[in-house]
Amino acid sequence: MKIGILSYHFPPEPAFIPGSLAEELAARGHEVRVLTGFPDYPGGHVYPGWRQRWRHQTHSERLTVRRVPRYAGGDGSAGTRMASWLSFAGSVALTGRRYLGDVDALYVFQLPAVTFATAGLLRLLGRVPTVLHVQDIWPEEEQTRAGEAHRFSGRLGATLRRIYQEADGIAVSAPSMGELVVSGGAEPGRVRVVLNWTDERIFRPTEPSRAAQRLIRRDSRCVVMHAGTIGVRQGLETAVRAAAALGDRMDLVLVGSGAEERRVRGLAAELRADNVRFVERRSPLDMPELYAAADYQLVMLRDLPELRGMVPGKLQAALSCASPVVASAGGDTASVVERARAGLSCPPEDWAALADRFWLAAAIPPPARVDMGRRGRDAYLREMSLRAGVDRIEQMLQDVTSRAGRRRR
Repeated sequence: MKIGILSYHFPPEPAFIPGSLAEELAARGHEVRVLTGFPDYPGGHVYPGWRQRWRHQTHSERLTVRRVPRYAGGDGSAGTRMASWLSFAGSVALTGRRYLGDVDALYVFQLPAVTFATAGLLRLLGRVPTVLHVQDIWPEEEQTRAGEAHRFSGRLGATLRRIYQEADGIAVSAPSMGELVVSGGAEPGRVRVVLNWTDERIFRPTEPSRAAQRLIRRDSRCVVMHAGTIGVRQGLETAVRAAAALGDRMDLVLVGSGAEERRVRGLAAELRADNVRFVERRSPLDMPELYAAADYQLVMLRDLPELRGMVPGKLQAALSCASPVVASAGGDTASVVERARAGLSCPPEDWAALADRFWLAAAIPPPARVDMGRRGRDAYLREMSLRAGVDRIEQMLQDVTSRAGRRRR
């Protein structure tokens, strides 16, 4: 097949799903053409050594990547984000028909940022069979916070509804997200769950180095580690309150940074939580050893409707590394952990319930923790691996192409 891929981000940005999908589809013999922007995530500035220009293409044996300019403001404001999204849509409109006009099927890595570009490209290409891989839902609270871009919120919602209705197939990264997409206008029979995978070249079982042990552990007590963004969606204040209630029974180690880091650090200081420690952001290459040095990985999501349909990437990374998990989350994240028997879970934003899970985690013997991690890795390989995910996406692309061919006959 000739497969087009539309993605707002693409490697060398941390956009592992579309990047690995493109490589794997090409390795399976398909001709793959990617349409994307110049790398600027997360800082909002084009990477050093890159210059935005037209007609930038790179080729490998079966994979071609075409990059188009977009506005890169870098201040993170709602207005800047919207300008970036709309400029990307304009660039896609100028190049999409010629570059992707003869593909057999189109795959869209669907984030809010690519919504307007998707709608424009579908109009340009006519009835090209299309699979959306929905990663995030534009939440009402984000629309409310949009400030100067608020007037675009209604347009974004209406455009999403239209492309949900037009898509021939919709892959969702969690079961509950499927319900949100259907309520947004998608036909239920076209929706299929395709759980995201992780970078299996990096995230796999390993032994901790001495340096990782020194960084994560102080003594023999249980260590629960949270790796990644310290942001609004995680609600890590709940974890700090839970850990503070347990004193020296366990350590909570937060690896990473984010917009809420100052607030979370302030709460730990206010509560005099000496068992809560902060470690600066590390390279992904370092993370498996840090996972191995801890006893559990913590997955946190706040109690928001749109988050119940999300499975954060750190869960797949932890399961692939055979790390047992403590999940303070609702919806699909908790369901994955419970179904795999890969750890412990509790309702989100309930510090007393999380403190109880921390206490139980510390009481579980090390051999039982190893069994949790093994079951989690087995579940990852079975349900969330690169091979499983690409198999499902490839089958969806073949199905929508086949249905389109029957309609034409």
